[in-house]
Amino acid sequence: MIRRLAMAVLIALALGLGIGLGLGLAGLWRGPAPGPQTAPDAVAVPPVMVTVAPAGSEEAATIALFRAARDSVVAISTTRTRRDLFGRAAGEVPLGSGSGWIWDGSGHVVTNAHVIAGASAALVTLADGRSFDARLVGADPRHDLAVLRIEGEDLPAPLTLAPPKPPEVGSRVLAIGNPFGLDWTLTTGIVSALERELPGRDGVPIRGLIQTDAAINPGNSGGPLLDGAGRVIGVNTAIYSPSGGSAGIGFAIPAATVAAWFPN
Repeated sequence: MIRRLAMAVLIALALGLGIGLGLGLAGLWRGPAPGPQTAPDAVAVPPVMVTVAPAGSEEAATIALFRAARDSVVAISTTRTRRDLFGRAAGEVPLGSGSGWIWDGSGHVVTNAHVIAGASAALVTLADGRSFDARLVGADPRHDLAVLRIEGEDLPAPLTLAPPKPPEVGSRVLAIGNPFGLDWTLTTGIVSALERELPGRDGVPIRGLIQTDAAINPGNSGGPLLDGAGRVIGVNTAIYSPSGGSAGIGFAIPAATVAAWFPN
């Protein structure tokens, strides 16, 4: 039976504030109103390939997986426009930060909608230290998903989505992200449960979430939850925490939901 976790749910924002999933997206940056456009062809970039160590060498396998996936995980920092008493723009002020990951060879980055909610601009930083101004492609607060796009040369390879079949409870998982601004942090755990539910925007719950005991903290939002083969099985989105820190109960949006949502 799906359990409703309506209390003490802390969205994993780098702000460290208990801001709900129902944040509006007013003021997001889209640039000038476009006319009819054709989606750009995706650049053929081979996905990340992970060579798994021999059975029994879990530590070596974890190291290999992190090395292979690390470059495809990004840090996202957002700002909002500060205005004076007359409503005129008076500079940008920091808003928050989170994580994301490379979706394809065209520079699309998947993250959470709450990571970029209320922002006027976002900066995506790669593991090699390069930073890019990001353009918002689309966001869906009801699913807590968003897509940014960056443009540049030699972008990292995209991560690979796991098959749509749900993971097994007890299977090993790894989370990579930027908790509390500590860039490219790896935590490990297992799939603790499936089909969890959290309150969402406008009273519409977010269903089908993966529960994990891999440590997820503010700043992990939008980062990937990987299986033992280095494939994305979910997007880290929230934690259940009375204290505000990781309590071993985190939630991720399943990869199947992302795959179904992204083309729209």
